Amino acid sequence: MKLAIVAATLGSAAAFAPAQTGKVSTALNANWIEGTKALPFGSSPDTLDGSLPGDVGFDPIGFSTVPAASFNNPLYQEGNFMSDLEWLREAELAHGRIAQLAVVGFIWPGLFGTLPGSDDFGGADAYSHLNPFEALTSVPAAAIYQIIGGMAWIEYNRVQRIKEQGKNRVVGDIGIGYPGGYNPFNLNYSPEEYADKQLQEIKHCRLAMLGAFGLICQAANSGTDIVSQLSPAFAAPEYAAKAGYFLPQGI
Repeated sequence: MKLAIVAATLGSAAAFAPAQTGKVSTALNANWIEGTKALPFGSSPDTLDGSLPGDVGFDPIGFSTVPAASFNNPLYQEGNFMSDLEWLREAELAHGRIAQLAVVGFIWPGLFGTLPGSDDFGGADAYSHLNPFEALTSVPAAAIYQIIGGMAWIEYNRVQRIKEQGKNRVVGDIGIGYPGGYNPFNLNYSPEEYADKQLQEIKHCRLAMLGAFGLICQAANSGTDIVSQLSPAFAAPEYAAKAGYFLPQGI
């Protein structure tokens, strides 16, 4: 899980790298609009047209001006594929979903414990480390290969769906849940409800990417897991008593 977020961090830079084409395409070539929903005092390129859920015009660097669709050759076909903006949203969703899993991976083992180890598979304490950096060096290589293999399988199937669906693709569709594919909970939304769910997901993705980055930095700085750092604040009576300094009497 921790390897996944590191890969996502590195992949983010590659996802937004400019395409090597004959014509230079940079943020300087875009038309910039003053005043946005996100930053009323700033500006954003006109490539952000509000067509995607969660688009509030926040792009001060100009990522949305990158020709992402043509960068993804040989999948790209002129006039018969996703737009540049949809390609970037595809990458944002993929990274955000990995980040959500990574945040859970940071917190879950400290709260509910780790997997039992085996002398035949890495040793009895191979999975006991809660610090993610220690965990990467203690688990057997076969476990890392399983994570990489699982990620590669999911990504391969996602690319296959992109090739099959073309310009009719629902951005971010991996064949699970609504609108198509494996749907064990029989999800069935109206267009308005589905748009709201898409907005919720992209907000969660963005929050998770920020949260995962903060968790990685704090783990590197502290050398321990997040639960061990927070638990004294809830376990020690003297800490709980200090809540009275900030709350009204009787609460």
